[in-house]
Amino acid sequence: MKKNDRGRFIVIEGLDGSGKGTQAALLAEAIRADGRTVYQTAEPTCSVTGGMLRDALGGFVKRDAYELSALFLLDRIFHNVNEKNGIRKYIENGVDVLCDRYYYSSFAYQGSDADLKWVMDMNLNCREILKPDVCIFLDISPDTGDERLRESRLEREIYENTEAQRRIRKRFYDVFELLKDSENIKIVDASRTVPEVSADIIKIYKEIKEK
Repeated sequence: MKKNDRGRFIVIEGLDGSGKGTQAALLAEAIRADGRTVYQTAEPTCSVTGGMLRDALGGFVKRDAYELSALFLLDRIFHNVNEKNGIRKYIENGVDVLCDRYYYSSFAYQGSDADLKWVMDMNLNCREILKPDVCIFLDISPDTGDERLRESRLEREIYENTEAQRRIRKRFYDVFELLKDSENIKIVDASRTVPEVSADIIKIYKEIKEK
């Protein structure tokens, strides 16, 4: 299969409240308008393991960072390899995959409380977990994210507080520094208007589409 026949794998990351869902939807529209097929997905998935993760993130079941890291790994492997709607299947069939969160979130969120090297190694060294063509990080300040969450959420998940978000934002940047020579990571200022942010993201997509 020629490289141009395969789908592109795009991950959108960011702090809580950064606008990932909005921007993912706008990018999906742009991809379709470009004449390509796109599959939108997210982590945690809708698998049994994904349900366990959502219960933990919602504060209904207490799990430590090591448990969460292992559960995310299991869910991510399923996300890649399941035969019905796995990432690998779509990519190999020429469909672009747009994923809201991926292993970068494990590194930044669980890697803030668990051993970062351990979390990174078990994801990056797993052959079943595909590396994205690009990770687009929507950067906002934790205070901006908190303000947006107050306007849109009635309940918060366990990481959705400014103290945790400051720590996690720093960890994202630590991780990006570690991965700068091996991963394609683009940082976008998400504090601007929705159209301005979307324009930058679409430009990034067009760049990787041509490779």
